[in-house]
Amino acid sequence: MNIRQILIGIGILLIAVGLLWPWLQKFGLFRLPGDIVIEREHFRFYFPITSMLLISLLITLLLWLFRK
Repeated sequence: MNIRQILIGIGILLIAVGLLWPWLQKFGLFRLPGDIVIEREHFRFYFPITSMLLISLLITLLLWLFRK
């Protein structure tokens, strides 16, 4: 697999996530316990650490399965 195929695959994945974003928000993926949210007047900080770990685990599992 060369770099061109990897970049095309990432681009297709980003387009798919962008198109499916309204439906993905309904699953509550970025509102999990452990996601850090700090809200103050005129300021909001959001750090989705639990969601990022879950997505990383899913991607790792998929790549591991496709390699076999």
